[in-house]
Amino acid sequence: MKTSETDRQDRDVLELLKDYPMATADAGFYEQALARATHEGSRRQRNRWIMTGFGSAVAAGLVLWLVSGIFLTTPDLPQPDNSIPGIAMTLEEPRTVNLVFASASALEAATLTVTLPDGIELAGFPGQREITWQTSLAEGKNLLPLELIALTPVGGEVFARLEHDDRDRTFRLRIEVS
Repeated sequence: MKTSETDRQDRDVLELLKDYPMATADAGFYEQALARATHEGSRRQRNRWIMTGFGSAVAAGLVLWLVSGIFLTTPDLPQPDNSIPGIAMTLEEPRTVNLVFASASALEAATLTVTLPDGIELAGFPGQREITWQTSLAEGKNLLPLELIALTPVGGEVFARLEHDDRDRTFRLRIEVS
């Protein structure tokens, strides 16, 4: 039902439009309309590319700012922990360091592990960074002399770990090389 009513209205509108004069288009009207439409589209596209380029430049500037802030700032180097005992060594000059282990009672078959930083070696163990052995400790103070050699000027920390049964204790020694 609505279809015939819509058709009737369309016919009525067309009938009314016949009474109004309509100007005819000039010979170049369609060409001008197409040229103007394509010109508008190319202007919008050019503006879009300009804005894209500007946005890319801003993004690149932000990235450069962030990267320069990360890589060009002076890093905060850790300050040496003064609570850890330390020694100073000369490059390639052997130095005997005495570690003292105090024990309230005698310990049989304790395991001692010495871990060295890069550039520091234990005399008699070239190239080894970790040396482990079994030892016994007497009641009282026990002296362990370590002959260390600095091969690079880096330094670092020596760790000595003493294990017995289910107990262990780690000792640290800071080494500075000049």
